[in-house]
Amino acid sequence: MSDELLLRIVTDPDVIADPYPLLRELRETSPVHKTGFADFWILTRFEDCRTALRDQRLGSPEPGEEAPSLLGSSRQRRADVPRSLLFLNPPDHTRIRSLVSRAFTPRRVQRLRPAVEAMTEELLEPMAEAQECDLIDALAFPLPANVISELVGVPVADRDWLRPLVSDLAATLEPTRQPGETERAEAASKKVNRYLNELIDRRRDEPADDLLSGLIAASDGEDRLTQPEVAVTVSLIYAAGFETTMNLIGNMVHTLMRHPDQLARLRADRSLVPSAVDEVLRFEPPVQVDGRYVRAEVEIGGHTIPRGHGVLTLLGAANRDPSAVDDPDRFDIGRSEVPMLSFGSGIHYCLGAALARLEGQVVLQALLDRFGTWTPLDDDPPWKRRLTLRGLASLPVAFS
Repeated sequence: MSDELLLRIVTDPDVIADPYPLLRELRETSPVHKTGFADFWILTRFEDCRTALRDQRLGSPEPGEEAPSLLGSSRQRRADVPRSLLFLNPPDHTRIRSLVSRAFTPRRVQRLRPAVEAMTEELLEPMAEAQECDLIDALAFPLPANVISELVGVPVADRDWLRPLVSDLAATLEPTRQPGETERAEAASKKVNRYLNELIDRRRDEPADDLLSGLIAASDGEDRLTQPEVAVTVSLIYAAGFETTMNLIGNMVHTLMRHPDQLARLRADRSLVPSAVDEVLRFEPPVQVDGRYVRAEVEIGGHTIPRGHGVLTLLGAANRDPSAVDDPDRFDIGRSEVPMLSFGSGIHYCLGAALARLEGQVVLQALLDRFGTWTPLDDDPPWKRRLTLRGLASLPVAFS
């Protein structure tokens, strides 16, 4: 497999629109591939990717260690703030995740459902009046940021100001950035961090029934999260939960419109809504790549990968591996089990998985209830030119 073939994932418009034939070719011809342009390895088989994500010999570089870069670095970090969970190894990761999990619970997420339903209905009103819209601008973009703000406890008056900053923050997860994105992300990070620290101070004096107050109060014996740790954790929840869920909503509607038989099946049986959301997550995952730094030599798929190298797990390829999924290129909302790595695996499994599923299910149910027909107004809507995050730049739809 040539590196030129690999680079087509972010340079070839046809591959950007539909990367899965190329990912299948990579998986079949060179499933464990050492790139020639950096000390990076590419994994495309389900079992190899899952192994890499679960093996704690693969993690993040410690301070002072230099990780190999690929088309820029998504692991740049500021020296004045602590590293987030995404870039921590045990035992630091174990400590922080344990404390965060005491506040960010499944029960707290489920209690958010009525608010998510109300926010969704509010956004659907102008869509119903106009009958045509760009689904990304009208629904997929505003909803996730508002939901996270509701979860965290950000006052309603501050949410419109915060939303574009959160959008800029998402670029910190992407190694392939457009001109100006790095600068905007850094500026947004400083503004959001300053705002969150002010809000944390207010919550210490006046606790509320929200995630921010829960993180402040979370304890394990004498151990608590420091204020910078609380702030960076909330920033991560925004960065990791915003564009990924925006992409899930757009990818979900787009995929269902391209498979009208499955959309009709869903209309006839609403009990399939949860499995439909999971099948979208498998079939058209919002997160396509998860990277790791090799902290100690490891063998994967019959190849020895040296310490200091990087590993990229291609989740979109792994999710369509026929050794893990029957007929993987078929979109089937009725799968009883959906093996996928869309939320990662191991100690870095996505903390917000339950929230993403909740939002996807609420949106899907609301769209089905409100609109009898969904008609695409662009047969080939534009996809963002990304490596890690896969989503549509726009999705014009007529609803009736």
